[in-house]
Amino acid sequence: MLSAASFFLWALMEPQGDIALIGLAVMGQNLILNMNDHGFTVVAYNRTTSKVDEFLAKEAKGTKVLGAHSIEEMVKKLKRPRRVMMLVKAGQPVDDFITQIAPHLEKGDIIIDGGNSLYQDTARRHKNLEAKGLLYIGTGVSGGEEGARRGPSIMPGGSPAAWPHVKAIFQSVSAKVEGDIPCCDWVGQGGAGHYVKMVHNGIEYGDMQLICEAYQLMRDGLGMSADEMHQAFTEWNTGVLDSYLIEITRDILGYKDADGSPLVDRILDTAGQKGTGKWTVIDAMEMGIPITLIAEAVFSRCVSALKEERVAASKVLKGPANSKLSAEKKVFVDAIRDALYASKIVSYAQGYMLMRAAANENGWDLNYGGIALMWRGGCIIRSRFLGKIKEAFDKNAQLSNLLLDPYFTGEVQRCQPAWREVIAMAVKAGIPVPALGTALAFFDGYRTANLPANLLQAQRDYFGAHTYERTDKPRGQFFHTNWTGRGGDTASSTYNV
Repeated sequence: MLSAASFFLWALMEPQGDIALIGLAVMGQNLILNMNDHGFTVVAYNRTTSKVDEFLAKEAKGTKVLGAHSIEEMVKKLKRPRRVMMLVKAGQPVDDFITQIAPHLEKGDIIIDGGNSLYQDTARRHKNLEAKGLLYIGTGVSGGEEGARRGPSIMPGGSPAAWPHVKAIFQSVSAKVEGDIPCCDWVGQGGAGHYVKMVHNGIEYGDMQLICEAYQLMRDGLGMSADEMHQAFTEWNTGVLDSYLIEITRDILGYKDADGSPLVDRILDTAGQKGTGKWTVIDAMEMGIPITLIAEAVFSRCVSALKEERVAASKVLKGPANSKLSAEKKVFVDAIRDALYASKIVSYAQGYMLMRAAANENGWDLNYGGIALMWRGGCIIRSRFLGKIKEAFDKNAQLSNLLLDPYFTGEVQRCQPAWREVIAMAVKAGIPVPALGTALAFFDGYRTANLPANLLQAQRDYFGAHTYERTDKPRGQFFHTNWTGRGGDTASSTYNV
């Protein structure tokens, strides 16, 4: 039997850590403190080890957080199976840390990537580590600094065997909605978790661009002040547009600089981006899925970056003589709200089309209603609207497009007159509305039984013998016409890119 002193020494040597977290930037620090608040003992590590000491002495003072000054020390402080989470820059830094961590782990231990990694990289790492007997999770974490501290949306995927060992931690620290339901659940194998996070970020790009276009219509078209727009967004946040992004836009428009003028008016109109929106568009092009609104949102940021060129062009290229909208202000603000809402529906419909295609391509069994619930709280795109998406997939798990759900069909129909009027008046006034416009174009294309692609196929066959299908023959039969009488009968191979 151990003496009291021996037991004390044994207790000191026994691993205490429930999970380790690498990366002590603001997101990492806040997530550690969130885990600590929920009763988990976290081992904190950072490549620059002085940050560990600073964190323990300041933000983590008085908590159960443990520090480590090496990978080896970090692993020794962890209970089995060891759980090591990285919140570091995507790309090579993730691979570098995996290379450092893996030799210190044993079969069944778990490595977690909580950054914004490209899903193909996550799938590769998952495969490689499982071959070595280790488990791997790639998880999206959304909500920014506040979400990490108070409850983010967490989207884990990778090794299914790892989920039972991290479920309690992740679901405890995640945001909660609708009767304390966690905004976190298992997404799927391989890169599924990071894929869903990528689509989330693409939709975020779209939401932000739509809001910016509504802002420009009010500012430039209606001549509204920041205070007037602040009031409009305050009202919008009590209705169907109730969301985090509408809420922060309201706050931004009401924020004053030191001299009392609106700060937003002094911010340079050039937008940055970290790449996840671009990844979403590239993957959609590979899949052949028309996420036109997210693409326009990405390109709009690219146009904004051409600041010097735009300033020079504004002195040469002239639009309509009158850029003001000839409409009663309150009526047109309501119309903008409806146009924004209808376009938002299209954006999410496109995002879900992409996830469905990716699920088919990668063999994932995605829970689309569950994804909407994960996005319902904690994350940047959280909104009342997502509850309606969950209801749609709860009623019909095989729903092919959100636009075909009765609720969304009715809402788009209700908003359609205002949607068309807003875009028409914006075009006449020369105010760019690329996201609002492409949303309507997609809607009109999707609801059109006969598009002009028959002519396009004839053109392709004319110049490249690419063949075509006929309306009077079964699908899958391809034909070629010698349009000029000089081309012969040989057709190109049939393929799709």
